[in-house]
Amino acid sequence: MLRISELKLPLDHAPDALPAAIAARLGVRASDLLSWSVWKRAHDARRKSAILKVYIVDVALADEAAALARLGSDPHIRPTPDTTYRATATAPGDQRLRPVVIGAGPCGLFAGLILAEMGFRPLILDRGKVVRERTKDTWGLWRRGELNPESNVQFGEGGAGTFSDGKLYSQIKDPRFLGRKVLTEFVAAGAPPEILTEAHPHIGTFRLVTMVERLRAKIEALGGEYRFGTRVVDFELEPLPDGGQRLRGLKLASGEHLEAEHVVLAVGHSSRDTFQVLHDRGVHLEAKPFSIGFRIEHPQSWIDRALFGACAGHPDLGAAAYSLSHHCANGRTVYSFCMCPGGTVVAATSEPGRVVTNGMSQYSRNERNANSGFVVGIDPSDFPSDHPLAGIDLQRRLESAAFAAGGGDYQAPGQRVGDFLAGRPSTALGQVVPSYRPGVRPTDLAALMPAYVVEAMREALPVFGRKIPRYDDPDAVLTGVETRTSAPIRITRGRDFQSLNVRGLFPAGEGAGYAGGILSAAVDGIKVAEAVGQAANQAR
Repeated sequence: MLRISELKLPLDHAPDALPAAIAARLGVRASDLLSWSVWKRAHDARRKSAILKVYIVDVALADEAAALARLGSDPHIRPTPDTTYRATATAPGDQRLRPVVIGAGPCGLFAGLILAEMGFRPLILDRGKVVRERTKDTWGLWRRGELNPESNVQFGEGGAGTFSDGKLYSQIKDPRFLGRKVLTEFVAAGAPPEILTEAHPHIGTFRLVTMVERLRAKIEALGGEYRFGTRVVDFELEPLPDGGQRLRGLKLASGEHLEAEHVVLAVGHSSRDTFQVLHDRGVHLEAKPFSIGFRIEHPQSWIDRALFGACAGHPDLGAAAYSLSHHCANGRTVYSFCMCPGGTVVAATSEPGRVVTNGMSQYSRNERNANSGFVVGIDPSDFPSDHPLAGIDLQRRLESAAFAAGGGDYQAPGQRVGDFLAGRPSTALGQVVPSYRPGVRPTDLAALMPAYVVEAMREALPVFGRKIPRYDDPDAVLTGVETRTSAPIRITRGRDFQSLNVRGLFPAGEGAGYAGGILSAAVDGIKVAEAVGQAANQAR
């Protein structure tokens, strides 16, 4: 087949316009098309008065070689690549120990799935609960201000991505189309088939719950085993002659010792106690950049009108999303993060006495407000010390200050954008009603952040307001704090995906500093599982 990209048609084009456009691009008659299908669909809204649909299509012709020879100079017509996933290893028949996966988020889920498909019967451990019980605990924080430190937005089956917008796209390089494997498995588990063709697919929380359950059932049917409520508290390491170490087992909070030689560490970006244990055991890790700031909310209708003009509300467009960035005079970069159209701001802490925000949307994206992280990039030179875990110290300091500013009951501190820009505390909120629960307490958010962050934000808001009218509206709401944009550490690994100084330990996903978001974490889980398979076979 041939793949045609950048095929553009009007937003309200007739159904037969697409095959006609395909034939015209190829210089053939419509009757010469043996078959065609949409690979990806997007829209181009740079001209609000003439929004376009943009397609990538796969086409079958009787003589594709001749068409390619004739159209070889067109960079948007190429052979359709093979996106089939093929396993890279199979479990040895004399397998003594099962590989262990720590963490049941997107990375751990797909590491477990690939290992199970290769015949390794993995053991998957998660400190939290199954996804439906975890959902009840999460709502306990949102409705009643009751936090379960082991079962919340961060910990439990499905990982932090379960309570998010469920975005399923990424900017990672993916020459093997591993992302397609992820999306295909999601559809088989109940995701809408449209995620295979939408350029910016998403799922939403409620649908993710069912999908995670079905993928768990598939892994178990292939011989995998889950243990929930199982927290790893230590790693048994054996010294090696070259000065490194080899993993020999895990110690669980129950007191049980689990013998293990191949462990996928997919603990997510908030497993701070695990990071501390790893550091204490001499596992090589390092501080890495991340971002801090607030959540910003506007009525979704404002964003729709600003980006789609008269086409706002068109059923093929849905709720408008944005991506913004500004490089400030003080050298900082301010940008939007994890934008959630038609969503809510949620309480996302995993530690008592701290407030953390995140964004979440359902598949429908039909809540009143749009929200996004409004964050500033920082690096280890901004941390309170040069200790590898100093970024965690900074996160905790900001989250504790937010808890106190919110009243000490898991309400979040909030502020009108107009007051933030004017440098005065908010004493009340305006026409934009914040969505965060248990609630928002008006205050002065500038007092919570370093001065360089506040300076950069105050510069960026009017700039963003020129790009999206009313973005800097005085009644837009800021809610704090956003600190878990990514892991503040990287558990360094080599080309074989094993820790630089601990054989048998495979750092993976967002918590190890190698992914950001559901799709990239899942893809990393696939790669690491393949590496485990190869290592297990080499060890025979």
